[in-house]
Amino acid sequence: MTRFARLTAIILSLFALSGCGYNALQMKEETVFKAWSDIESTLQRRADLIPNLVETVKGYAQHEKETLEAVITARAKATSVQLPPQALSDPAAMQQFQAAQGGLTSALARLMVVVEQYPDLKANQNFLDLQTQLEGTENRINVARQRYNQTVEDFNGAIRRFPESLTNKILLHLERKEYFKADEAAKAAPQVKFN
Repeated sequence: MTRFARLTAIILSLFALSGCGYNALQMKEETVFKAWSDIESTLQRRADLIPNLVETVKGYAQHEKETLEAVITARAKATSVQLPPQALSDPAAMQQFQAAQGGLTSALARLMVVVEQYPDLKANQNFLDLQTQLEGTENRINVARQRYNQTVEDFNGAIRRFPESLTNKILLHLERKEYFKADEAAKAAPQVKFN
């Protein structure tokens, strides 16, 4: 009888463990890491396009050196701040990363204002192609951020939900991941002024 009781206990514990979420939690964390990699990949695409855009504008706007240097500096800063997947639980690291990316977005916006002053540049096919690629990349970045936030929401909810929360607390010790938030400058509505 004791052998039967042990066998029954083992079978019941296997069924209990299969519903504890051990594997599911790890897969959800991997999904967060993949979504983060998608953001990094798209940000790299943007960083790769910027030198071509700057060189094209340079040919037309030699005296706009300050703006062009600001874009180059912002790109360098944005690409130097790395956030490995292990740091996705660190709010300070996430904030630093987002600030660097926000600085690049701001510099690009200033560059587009400069472009408005050069009608020949706006008609240049190379510039139009680069601008279209950059706009598409910005859209991709936005979609990647939204997907990342969805996976973070799913993961954070899973590590707090019973019975996964017990599995996490006892076995895995996974930490909550940080959401990708809007840059502080993006919260202010842009002001349109007609001269």
